[in-house]
Amino acid sequence: MRLRSAPLAGVITTLLAAVLVVTGPEPLPQAAAADGFDHREHRELFVSCATCHAGIEAEGAAIFPTAAQCATCHDGIEEQRTDWTPRRGPRQGNLAFDHLEHATDTAATCADCHAEAGSRWMQEIRGPQAAQCIDCHDPGRGADHVNLADSSCATCHVPLSEARGMTVEGVSGFEVPRSHDDANYQQATAHGEASHGVNDQTVAASCATCHVQQTCLSCHVDGPETAEIQALGTSGPVMPLTRTLQEPATHEAGDFEFAHGAAATRNPASCQTCHTQESCAACHAEVLPRAARQLYPAGPGRAAGAEPEATLPSSHVADWNDDHGVMASANMQSCTSCHVRQTCLTCHVPDPAKAGSYHPASYQVRHPAEAYSRSSTCADCHNPGQFCQSCHESAGLVATRTLIGEGGYHDGKQQFFVGHGQAARQSLESCVSCHVESDCLTCHSTAAVGGRGFSPHGPGFDAELMYRKNPTMCSACHGMSVPIQR
Repeated sequence: MRLRSAPLAGVITTLLAAVLVVTGPEPLPQAAAADGFDHREHRELFVSCATCHAGIEAEGAAIFPTAAQCATCHDGIEEQRTDWTPRRGPRQGNLAFDHLEHATDTAATCADCHAEAGSRWMQEIRGPQAAQCIDCHDPGRGADHVNLADSSCATCHVPLSEARGMTVEGVSGFEVPRSHDDANYQQATAHGEASHGVNDQTVAASCATCHVQQTCLSCHVDGPETAEIQALGTSGPVMPLTRTLQEPATHEAGDFEFAHGAAATRNPASCQTCHTQESCAACHAEVLPRAARQLYPAGPGRAAGAEPEATLPSSHVADWNDDHGVMASANMQSCTSCHVRQTCLTCHVPDPAKAGSYHPASYQVRHPAEAYSRSSTCADCHNPGQFCQSCHESAGLVATRTLIGEGGYHDGKQQFFVGHGQAARQSLESCVSCHVESDCLTCHSTAAVGGRGFSPHGPGFDAELMYRKNPTMCSACHGMSVPIQR
């Protein structure tokens, strides 16, 4: 006849009443502590699980027998002594199972959960299987443990942050839900949606069962500001399971390095998960773009985030040094993302000691035309009032004559003074290489300040507007007698 455990509400049989005492002639040696209790070896001694596990039925009673109870048989005379020490405190693990609650709510026996179906009394004792729990709580789905609804996890499990005695190895042994098998799960929308709770929970029970804040903070720079992450508990003694950042598919596009700025400007929140301000500064060396300044700065409590390395853009091909000027002129802002002014000046400052400086050979011969037409901006590298003038003076190109007559720099165009106003408005920078303000005021000032009264103002000049902007400028030619005093 198969012996089953007594009903859980039955009377507890004491250990002394169940032990068969066998006398022996001599004391037996003390046995070493066993790795675990051999239920099969003791199958003929006990008729009820509650004989040893009284706490299963009685509130406040111990779950395991005491060493003194075991010593009634294992006294060193009849049986070898054993160094049994019962477990104290709550069960280790993340199960929310309560034996006493189940004893009053169900008619199940211990063997229903702790023995294989059809096995003999105390032959194959083991812990309960997930499928057995599900068969009661969600009949018909016992084999689909990792695919249950989010709300099902809390039925049998406490959040990982509340689990006791869990180790990294133990957490690593958890079954992984089928949804996580997708290679893109970490990037997919489903990953973020899964963190939202059901039944008005702040965070889904399915996430809290296996994850703690530190797990998410391995990747999420915005963890302190994300309500779902903050709703998870902290790990306590359990180290989090770390993850590695994966580059989103959008970052693999060939034009990403040029297009990402516009995308970040449209939706900076999409970058906040993985990037800090510092990660953008790896490339944006001089001034952080507005979208980058909206990211969170690195600091305690945040993931390190993506750590990009500055690399040459695809546009910087082998002959880039010869061709970069065109792109720089068309869109200087694209250069300032990575380069500072000093970077340019390492090449864009002529050095007579170097053959092949920034300017090509014989550039001096044609540079007046480029300076006059402003095809090049000389002031980016040169100080026109010093660099240009000192060179022109050494070449004898100085203002040493009157405007009318022969001999001087402007002899290449007779009567240059007649049309010099247009040239000055077009390229005043080239004028200041030789001339100072007093040269102009000889003619372009009123008689009140010793001038000849020629107007320097071109067509469409708005005197009132200029006066409102800077009245002091007017006094250079008009003195205290500005015609439009208000």
